[in-house]
Amino acid sequence: MSSWRWWPAPAKINLFLHIVGRRSDGYHNLQTAFQFVDLCDQIGLRLRSDGVIQYITPIMLMHSQDDLVSRAAHKLQQLSGNAQQGVDIQLNKNIPIGGGLGGGSSDAATTLVALNQMWELGLSVDVLAEIGLSLGADVPVFIRGHAAWAEGVGDQLVPIEPETPWYLILAPNAQVSTAEIFSHPELTRNSDLIRIRSSFSSLVRNDCLGVVLGTYPEVKRVYDWLKIYKEPRMTGTGACLFAGFDSQEEAHALLAKLPEGVAGWVAKGLNHSPLQQIY
Repeated sequence: MSSWRWWPAPAKINLFLHIVGRRSDGYHNLQTAFQFVDLCDQIGLRLRSDGVIQYITPIMLMHSQDDLVSRAAHKLQQLSGNAQQGVDIQLNKNIPIGGGLGGGSSDAATTLVALNQMWELGLSVDVLAEIGLSLGADVPVFIRGHAAWAEGVGDQLVPIEPETPWYLILAPNAQVSTAEIFSHPELTRNSDLIRIRSSFSSLVRNDCLGVVLGTYPEVKRVYDWLKIYKEPRMTGTGACLFAGFDSQEEAHALLAKLPEGVAGWVAKGLNHSPLQQIY
């Protein structure tokens, strides 16, 4: 049996999030900007020759067939046409679940990229991104590995180079339901379309923020605390909040003041995924 190989799966933040319309299929058209941070899950893969795809460390008793990582591996196996290619999978989870940091999508993307190399499939980035899109709208940005301006449901990507500050990322003790937020009657759905800009300093609004703060008291509590020191921003539909800093020291100084019961990390903004350094 082969040895384990470990691959990074970085978190993302949304620098802003505007909802510009509702589609006929019920989904929403968005404008947003994705940037990676160096808070990463780690995916361990060990090749098998019996065609079995096995999750060694399932998360929270999650059924492997329903998990994005396992689904990604099965899709790639089916596409390869080689039923003898299998893999053991371990997942070291560092990105909070249900926080809007894209951990599940990133894990799936890393699995696709890694197995494409380890199984020697030779699939292009475009093909991998198409497979990823079938798993989730955020998966292609992690496969392409570049900070991006995104439109559509978040799948129409244009590479960008925003500033890369240090971020303090906070995870309130809440898991926000994306479906609940996007179906909320008070959600803004008619933001004006804007053009891609070279500077994103003025693009900080998240159209989901007001609904989340009004629905999840714990998120509002952490938001109000962070606002004493820095202007809080929310990634995706939350619950994670973040603020940017010029230095790592500044971010760590505020991290040390966190109220009890709130998880936090200091992370560097990245315009290129650490996964790119491996493949």
